[in-house]
Amino acid sequence: MFFRHKRSGHTEYLQIVKNERVDGKPRQSVVATLGRVDELAQDGTLDRLLRSGARFAHSAVVLTAYERGEATKVATRQLGPALAFERLWQETGCRRVIGELAGERGFQFDLERAVFLTVLHRLFDPGSDRAAEKWRRGLVIAGVGDLELHQLSRAMGWLGDELADQSGRGLGPRTTKDLVEERLFALRNNLFSELSLVFLDTTSLYFEGAGGQSLGQYGHSKDHRPDLKQVVLAVVIDGRGRPICSELWPGNTTDVTTLLPVIERLKARFLIARIGVVADRGMISAATLAELDARNIDYILGVRERATKEIRGVIADPAPFVPLSIPKAAGRGSTDLLVKEVVRTGSGADGKPWRRRYLVCRNEAEAQQDKAEREAILAALEAALRRGDKSLVGNRGYRRFLKLAAGRRFEIDPRRVALDALFDGTYVLCTNTRLTPLQAALRYRERWMVEDIFRTAKALLATRPIFHKYDETIRGHVFCSFLALVLRKELQDRLAAAGLGCEWADIVQDLERLSETEIEQHGKRYILRNTAPGCAGAVLRTLGIALPPLIRGAQPPPTPPPRPKSRRRRSANARTAPINTLAYRESAVEDPSGRPADVACSLARLRSAARLAAPI
Repeated sequence: MFFRHKRSGHTEYLQIVKNERVDGKPRQSVVATLGRVDELAQDGTLDRLLRSGARFAHSAVVLTAYERGEATKVATRQLGPALAFERLWQETGCRRVIGELAGERGFQFDLERAVFLTVLHRLFDPGSDRAAEKWRRGLVIAGVGDLELHQLSRAMGWLGDELADQSGRGLGPRTTKDLVEERLFALRNNLFSELSLVFLDTTSLYFEGAGGQSLGQYGHSKDHRPDLKQVVLAVVIDGRGRPICSELWPGNTTDVTTLLPVIERLKARFLIARIGVVADRGMISAATLAELDARNIDYILGVRERATKEIRGVIADPAPFVPLSIPKAAGRGSTDLLVKEVVRTGSGADGKPWRRRYLVCRNEAEAQQDKAEREAILAALEAALRRGDKSLVGNRGYRRFLKLAAGRRFEIDPRRVALDALFDGTYVLCTNTRLTPLQAALRYRERWMVEDIFRTAKALLATRPIFHKYDETIRGHVFCSFLALVLRKELQDRLAAAGLGCEWADIVQDLERLSETEIEQHGKRYILRNTAPGCAGAVLRTLGIALPPLIRGAQPPPTPPPRPKSRRRRSANARTAPINTLAYRESAVEDPSGRPADVACSLARLRSAARLAAPI
């Protein structure tokens, strides 16, 4: 229904009209004729009518007052981050597992809420726990209003606490976070699940300070900060890219010493009968490779083609290539490869025989690209040599094609150019499996997919600065980054299943822009929500989350009566339920489906009436 002016001669009348559909056709009918417009304005009848009706149109009146600057803004808080990830936190089992484990201890604060706050902070604004405590003040997160910084530190220490039972420990001790990982794995898997293929990758995190009691050590820094102490973080991911567990070691731990301990711990912790490893040769030494063979552990390793004379001989082997076609993800065509199998045998220094099965894969499209890039480098190098050669040694792209000639001058080495051409579009795999060349190539390409996931997720894992000075709190701090990776992967899987290709940066930005504003009007408080920006609405619909109403009433919770002195204090083991600081009231405008367009239509009608009630 709406107001309409009806002109009759020189006189205007004010009517209330409604639209309805009769026999499939729209038709307007007059509900009431209120009288002449000039007489209604003179005797105040219209003002009294609208003032009386305004009791039933709070939303439109409040919205109009806010747009005109007549309402007092109390606070603006981000709504999207917790709204989206609270659901994932619950459905992945993180809330249940951490709540059950924390319930076994006598904490006098909600430890599960402290961990969730820290994980949410990793997803949206990675940094220290001190920054997380300040960051939460601008968000809507249930149950974190009373948390303090020392309680966040206690939560981190609990996650990193060493367990009394250290059976099955690896390079590092068994801690509470290991129990969390194992229970999450048990919730996600069943008797028919199989974990036959895992991917392991490592990174280093440096400290500005001492880095704990024993974790912080000097080592090979992947952050190019050898001057600072660091810790080594390893993440194990299954064949679908889902994080399984994480390991934290002192900063002087080398990659080649970690693979076998991780495999043994995986088998013991997750009851895996047989496991296969896909990794780069850089993580595996010759001794480790021999041990994998001795323990009958399947592996597919990417070989450093340029490192040894043996591999150069494998690539140059005259065995014929077989064409293979590997389908790309999301139906984007296929990758055409030429593959040949080469077997090498020999005996080690101890006299034991060994056998190596190599798969040489050549991509002709990439080979042409590598050739074009090399020709461009050589052309630029020849021009630079004519100008002088003193600055060429510092250029790595140039240096690999140069040799020192007579007169201590540099010139292009044709042998090095020919050797570089041998590797155009080529990579080599070493495997002890019985997989066909196509199956082995497919498994190795899965590693590229998972490495891409790991590479894009390192912003979550490399959460600096780390101010903690104890090993247990450092372990808990880093483990919260692992839990953030679990939630992120779950969200990305659901979006992919729904056919949505949202980028992570857009998801973070749009969820942060979804906010609510608390205002005060005539002694009453209301909460206004903005429409879901960008991809935020699509993300929430995919998760099955309904947006709260655009406008709702906000009332402070009633003050609880004082406790009688004789009343016994509640047990510290009892979990504190999140306090709902807002009492929701039914409003004339609701948005249960999360579709802003429907609400916008209703608000347009209410604003039309509210403009006439402006003097109220």
